[in-house]
This record gives sequence, C-alpha cells and structure tokens, in this order.
Amino acid sequence: MTPVGRNVAYNAKMHLNWKLTAFAGTLALIVTIASAATTAAQALDPAVLMQLAPTGKLRVGVAAGLTPGAGNVAIAPGGGRPQGIGADLGEALGRKLGVALEWVAYPNSGDLTDAGMTGAWDVAFMPVDEQRKQKLDFGAAHIVLQSTWMVGPGSPIRTLADVDRPGIRVVGVENTASARAAQRYLKNVTVALVKSTDEGFELLRSGKVDVTGGSRESLLVLAGLLPGSRVLDGAYLNSYVAVAVPKDRPAGLAYASAVVEEAKASGLVRRSLDSFGMQNSVIPPAGTKP
Repeated sequence: MTPVGRNVAYNAKMHLNWKLTAFAGTLALIVTIASAATTAAQALDPAVLMQLAPTGKLRVGVAAGLTPGAGNVAIAPGGGRPQGIGADLGEALGRKLGVALEWVAYPNSGDLTDAGMTGAWDVAFMPVDEQRKQKLDFGAAHIVLQSTWMVGPGSPIRTLADVDRPGIRVVGVENTASARAAQRYLKNVTVALVKSTDEGFELLRSGKVDVTGGSRESLLVLAGLLPGSRVLDGAYLNSYVAVAVPKDRPAGLAYASAVVEEAKASGLVRRSLDSFGMQNSVIPPAGTKP
C-alpha cells in the first residue's frame, strides 16, 4: 500500500474509533438520564406517597425513653426532635420522599405497635418478634437485637442463670418483645411489668427491684447513669430491629426498606449508632428481613 493509502486507512480508522467513543458516551448519558428519571418516578410513585404520607406528612412513630437505644429514642422534656437511630432513619426517609415530618411518640414499643394498627403513624423502627408481626409488616433490619438484663451496684447476680432464682425481683416493659422473651426464658421468676424503660431504671436505681430487662444498647447507655451497675453478658432474646409499617402497605414498605438499606451502605446507620454510644451494636447484612 502506498503512503497515501496508508494515511487514508489510518484516518478512516481513527474516525471510526472516534464515532464509536462518541456513541458509547451518548449511550452512557442516555442510560444515566433514564436511570435518574426512573429514580425520580419511583420517588413520586403515587402508591408510595399514599402509603407512607397519606396526610401529606411522614408520621414517624417512636418509643420515647430517658436515653436513645436500639428500639427507642430520647425526647427532651420540652419536646423537639427526638434523638436516636429511629429518628435519624425517619429523617432520611422524609428527605427522600420530599415531605415534612411529624413525630408521634409513645412510652414504649408495645403502645407504639398498637397505635400502628389504628393508622396513627406511617413508619416506625422497632424490635421484631412473632407476636408483633401479626400486627404490623416489617421490612429491612438495621440492628441485630440482643435483650439482656442490668443489675444494680453491688449485685451478686453475675450470669443470666443467676437471674432465674426464686426471690429475684425482675421487671420488664409491658407489651414489648424483650418482656415477652424474658417471661419465656425465666422458669422460677415472674416478670413484673412497668410502663417504660425509664420506670424500670428508676426502680433499679432505688433498690426496689434487682434486675431490669431490655435491649443491650439501651441498658448500656442507662448503666452509664448508675455507677456500679452492670449489664450481663449473653442474651435471652436474639432478634432484629427493623422498619415497620401498618399492615397492607407493600409499596411503602418496599420504599422504606430501600432507604434503610441505603443508610446501611452509606454508613449513616453506623455513624448514628456510634454517636449515641452504641459502638458495639451489630448491623445485619444487606437484605436481612426478619
């Protein structure tokens, strides 16, 4: 081939490569735009908005306690934004939906559960057990839940087995997964029920009970308020904390679950837990649904 011919062939090849590159770039741009349009369409899906924000706001149900824990948040006496992982996830979901938030607070997760059956809130983040699954629908889990016991300063109780002895005074929060599991676990002790984690803590602090039960996360934070108290090793309940919605809201639950998974992947869940003193909390793998 002559030099001129080689130059023509080379130029033709370069032109073809340029066209292919330009085509690939255009195709990638089209895919990106289509993906963004799909995401926007999903965010504005009428079924999602109707099921998660039927009043025009996202009503986030929370169980309020003295301190934030795995399944509860803390709310200052004067009100305001709750503090805890449930509040952070609710806020993330509200931002994604582009709607205002309304906090709907209850003294414990049992009352929160029962209120969900009436449609008083749209989404919540709470411990899961089989009884609760009969009342609400659960999606993606964001915490591996362990329920255990806390004992007061100077207590001779060292192990879970030590708790199950006649004469030991044990309290749990009524209508909660932890209290139900505690009563199944204990064979020689009856669990007295209180209305809230705060009430159980005050009974322990005053020496009126020997043991109070709850999630390890909540108890570890409370133990910091009572020098000499201890949270026992091991657990009498192993479960999850997960996103929940009232029954028969599948589009809303799928959307909320996707936001929880995104929060786990981005590190939001880890950062939130760490900021509230729950560095030892375990985050379940992606796709975990109890």
